Amino acid sequence: MGNGKERTLFGGDKGWKASDWTDSDDRVRGGASQSYFDITGSSACFHGNLDITALGGAGFASQRTMGDDRTWDLSAYDGIHLQLGKHDGKKYTLTLKDEILPPMADGREQSTISYEYDFSSPSEMALFVPWHAMKPTYRGKEKDDAPPLDTENVKRFSLMMRSFFGDQEGDFSLTVNAIKAVSQASDIEKGITGDGISPRGTGAQEPWSWKNSNLVGLAVILSSTWAISWAYCWWKGYDMSFMRFGRWWSVVKK
Repeated sequence: MGNGKERTLFGGDKGWKASDWTDSDDRVRGGASQSYFDITGSSACFHGNLDITALGGAGFASQRTMGDDRTWDLSAYDGIHLQLGKHDGKKYTLTLKDEILPPMADGREQSTISYEYDFSSPSEMALFVPWHAMKPTYRGKEKDDAPPLDTENVKRFSLMMRSFFGDQEGDFSLTVNAIKAVSQASDIEKGITGDGISPRGTGAQEPWSWKNSNLVGLAVILSSTWAISWAYCWWKGYDMSFMRFGRWWSVVKK
């Protein structure tokens, strides 16, 4: 992670504990989705089935941390680092909460503000999520006037699969190798983390290629423009000395 410090929260050299996690699916609202959290060695697999028929196109399946009296002080860090393994390329959501209210009389949870970050990638990746990238929501809707996440009092982590208004459904599977809090100010300024990952969560930084190089693109545009101009001057019978590349470029720069 560059020169930044890090704190392993789940997985990695700390390992995973099944007792840390529990399901929180749309069955509490009459849905039929189901999620599981299977631990194998140093990895945890978040998987299940997202059913959107029972709730008319909506639905969610999630795994969240247990113990509402737990608190993580992450104020010394810049964000969350996810180390992901094999997954299906579907869109998932990382959610943090800094407030957990007592349950209602019927046992259901009271709604509080969630801080969410959506991500997807077709391959394994490491993903850095800065605090400011986590959008506050309340009952599934963005809440623009919400305060920023209280990083001194993080109460809950969760991973969610949801329909995004019917865009996805069915079986899903995401392997998570580690969840860490990281501080890496110098790397963030460069726009990438120490693992070469964009902080926007778009996946691994692509290796250099002439196909995605801005300099190559500019050179192609300039050379094409010069060739067209040369051909036009030749066709019209104009003085071709003007089309010496050095002289033509000096005029273009002006």
